[in-house]
Amino acid sequence: MYNPVKLNYNKSVLNNTVTRCRERNILIPTFRQLQNPETIPEKIMKRLPEVGLWDVDPVNLFRISWKNDINTGLFGGVNFMEFPSEITGVKARIIGLVGKYFPTGAHKVGAAFGCLVPRLITGEFDPVTHRAVWPSTGNYCRGGAFDCALLACTPVAILPEEMSQERFDWLREIGSDVIATPGSESNVKEIYDKCWEIRNTDPTAVIFNQFDEFGNAIYHHEVTGNAMLELWNQVKTDKSRLAAYVSATGSAGTIAAGDKLKKTFPNMKTVATEALQCPTLLSNGFGAHRIEGIGDKHVPWIHNTRNTDVVTAIDDEDTMRLLRLFNEKSGIEYLKEIGISDDLSSKLDLLGISSICNVLGAVKTAKYYELNEDDVIFTVLTDSAEMYFSRLQEMNDERGEFTKTDAAITFEGSMIKQAKDNMKELSYWDKKAIHNLKYFTWVEQQAKEIEDLNTLWNPEFWDNTFSVVDEWDKAIEEFNSLTGL
Repeated sequence: MYNPVKLNYNKSVLNNTVTRCRERNILIPTFRQLQNPETIPEKIMKRLPEVGLWDVDPVNLFRISWKNDINTGLFGGVNFMEFPSEITGVKARIIGLVGKYFPTGAHKVGAAFGCLVPRLITGEFDPVTHRAVWPSTGNYCRGGAFDCALLACTPVAILPEEMSQERFDWLREIGSDVIATPGSESNVKEIYDKCWEIRNTDPTAVIFNQFDEFGNAIYHHEVTGNAMLELWNQVKTDKSRLAAYVSATGSAGTIAAGDKLKKTFPNMKTVATEALQCPTLLSNGFGAHRIEGIGDKHVPWIHNTRNTDVVTAIDDEDTMRLLRLFNEKSGIEYLKEIGISDDLSSKLDLLGISSICNVLGAVKTAKYYELNEDDVIFTVLTDSAEMYFSRLQEMNDERGEFTKTDAAITFEGSMIKQAKDNMKELSYWDKKAIHNLKYFTWVEQQAKEIEDLNTLWNPEFWDNTFSVVDEWDKAIEEFNSLTGL
């Protein structure tokens, strides 16, 4: 049976990897340690307060977690933010895990870790001779570049040329080779085409494609999913119901946390968001959009579509207007005037564009299912506004100063007036139809086997895939013992 997560050892290369990690003082955390930082070795704990969150330092691998305490440099509870009805206009409790407090400022560094480590510890990737290629629509290649900087090997970041300038600047600063492909967020095929060109011309290149690497989904199933289960026990009341989990599809890594939650809450709805301007899952649609970080016009190989219950499309104009509302001075002043607390107002810059998309998806879900104050919706705030200040400046240049009148119109029109439109509950056959769309990208274009595509429809495949984490953790521990660290 198709088993893409089996560890394949190349012992002739493994010595290079062990030597490089020993030289660079790299101790690799297990997935369980990222899930439960209290189990991290004491010598790592002692060093962490001395190291900045974004520093290129090996101990920051242990911070690829939702539990970083930015005040102490150590760990605390799950970082989250709750959005009350005063700002959402719905009764349901909407709670987002905060991604800003990961190294690189985005949770995608976890996906990069999940894809790289299985190959690193087995010798499939040689940091001495290989170049690591990270096809991305933004934050994933930043996570990969961060990992490569630790290993002193060359990262190659591939991302669309229309992504925010902050991403390109940071990648070049950290020493990455950068390839800008034509188009915008939704031009994923162009990224894949560049990967094939590199694969056919550069024998030293190892491509870590987040859209078909199951380590991406495994990281979120184990670390993000378990963080949500822990958070649930913290925020629930005697009457609480976990009603839904909302996630942009993107590379289909983050949405895999829903698979974990469904094991405990089988009646919970997993809701996939996408851009209205490119409604691939909703209506086989296509187009360009501005919600950076949720690449589309295809279905990722690692998306377990059988576990997705609802698709909802978000107008990218709403996300861009709310980005201004949450970050411009006049927007914050308006929100305070209508009763939004100072505490909440001061934290709205924790939401980047795709984070806003997820919150709007949660609002629509609450309205569609007529949820009340006993219902909880989890979502993910993947990155912060820090990645998009150039977009704010662009909108100021194009549209003029953001005024309190603009703030009032935006709050009412882009948040409060979110409706139940552009939503689709998926039947069994709807889910199968979305699954079948994988054929056109992955079998026809990317040389996958149709038998493997059929295997992906089976629930047993996903159970087996996600159960591999104990084996991976054991292999990580064995690798660390070889380094002597």
